[in-house]
Amino acid sequence: MSTNTELIAQCEARAKQWLTPAFDEDTQNAVKAMLENDDKTELIDAFYRNLEFGTGGLRGIMGAGTNRMNKYIVGMATQGFANYILKAFPGRNDLSVVVGHDCRNNGRMFAETVADIFSANGIKVYLFESLRPTPEISFAIRQLGCQAGVNVTASHNPKEYNGYKAYWEDGAQVLAPHDKGIIDEVNKVTIDDVKFEGNKELIEIIGGEMDWDYLQAVKEAMVDQDVILRHKDLNIVYSPMHGTGRVIIPEALRSWGFQNIHVVPEQMVVDGDFPTVVSPNPENAEAMTLGMKLGTRLNADLVIASDPDADRLAIVCRNNKGEWEIINGNQTCMMFCWYIIANKKKLGQLKGNEFLVKTIVTTEVIRKIADKNGVELRDCYTGFKWIANEIRISEGVNKYIGGGEESFGFLPFDKVRDKDSPASICLICEIAAWAKDNGMTLYDLLMNIYAEYGFSREVTINVVRPGKTGADEIKQMMSDFRATPPTELGGSKVVLTKDFLALEARDADGNVSKLDMPETSNVLQWFCDDDTKVSVRPSGTEPKIKFYLEIKDPSFKCAGCYERCMKAADEKIELIKKSLKL
Repeated sequence: MSTNTELIAQCEARAKQWLTPAFDEDTQNAVKAMLENDDKTELIDAFYRNLEFGTGGLRGIMGAGTNRMNKYIVGMATQGFANYILKAFPGRNDLSVVVGHDCRNNGRMFAETVADIFSANGIKVYLFESLRPTPEISFAIRQLGCQAGVNVTASHNPKEYNGYKAYWEDGAQVLAPHDKGIIDEVNKVTIDDVKFEGNKELIEIIGGEMDWDYLQAVKEAMVDQDVILRHKDLNIVYSPMHGTGRVIIPEALRSWGFQNIHVVPEQMVVDGDFPTVVSPNPENAEAMTLGMKLGTRLNADLVIASDPDADRLAIVCRNNKGEWEIINGNQTCMMFCWYIIANKKKLGQLKGNEFLVKTIVTTEVIRKIADKNGVELRDCYTGFKWIANEIRISEGVNKYIGGGEESFGFLPFDKVRDKDSPASICLICEIAAWAKDNGMTLYDLLMNIYAEYGFSREVTINVVRPGKTGADEIKQMMSDFRATPPTELGGSKVVLTKDFLALEARDADGNVSKLDMPETSNVLQWFCDDDTKVSVRPSGTEPKIKFYLEIKDPSFKCAGCYERCMKAADEKIELIKKSLKL
């Protein structure tokens, strides 16, 4: 890396701009240390680019530099965001935004910096008194009639990270043209343009009243309260993973009627270092260890958790051997969709204009469930802003009843426009109560869904490539896949390729058709003759390229087939990895 003299010179020039009085002494000292270090790796990683809005907004490792999360990058992003809001709503003198944060280190400082800058630009700020769930920020924007909002969070990323989710007036994360418009404004801002001195008269602290309104709204996700009342003693263990769900989620469960709720005490402690987990990510089984231990001791029916900003959930239930089984994100989404359709239909709550949404990388079993029951299912890009977009474009015409993605996110009602673990956790407990009412566990229900709609095994493979060299390598991998697409995957013939950058689908005979999507996206998908599906996309928020594998097995008949089908699918996955040279 040190031989790349041109890149080093560019990074050094950028870094030297951070040695002015506009930056505090600690920041200047950190930059000087990078400049003086013979190994320029850290300098390059910190200054080779500006942090950009991806599928989750602004997100990065905390520290000094243009490619780092710090009060100056947050400041310039917020000044640019404020400039865009002022342009987007000309002549308005009642502009307002919501600002919140989660449990991460520097979160409160960043949130107060954001609030100061918005207020200094004449925009009223509703600042949450302390950490709150991401979905509550989304709800508050709509509830208060604000034009935008910011939540300071890095979601499930490791402790070194923080981030900045930007929201628009519909409560959803920003989409085109606003995302590009904000980026354009941010890119014009220099540190000297940032109005760091806040107008305290324009900052209003909010908290308990909004919590109450949000909890009342969450109850709208309930399908059948009678089953909850019959099983109000469902034995639930919950963990907030040191984050924002700690108060809201137990309270939400109680408001739904559940009375037997236990929390993981070590993980109720607010701590941005996440001392009890390697990574606060519900996709990682390790993060659920403490919850499962408590669940075993208390003979719980299920163990549930939310990630640090409480937008995603994880579920652990007992399998047919009485052992703990982690339900993956695809299975979670599948169970939600099945239950919402089946029980709304049973209770006469479906009017014929309802729709569900899933992302293109989420299991295709959901489509079978929707099609068989005559409910519209829409596919969208990864990122909950796209699910929110489907709600927005159909508002007042079609009724949204649920939407989710493979990465443990679901939204079961439309008062929020981001994934919502408080509402989803309450609903999965309702589903567990319904299953118990019918002599089943959640695991039994999952097996029944497979038996009716077909077995599917989904695995996500993350290939991590950090830094500038990693970004170049990921770009090259996508180019290579486009130049030489696979003709077989694990021995299965590829019969259809979808390229969402070109918005084209090409079958094995070379016939090309257009893909109907709102914009292009750097995603490739391959579909095989045995219904195997493989998707590949660079992450918008992390230095990795993600491969989503879905394997079918038509031989699944009952729960007794599960282990055999899983084993066969895992063998197939290894073959696919060889085909892709992973």
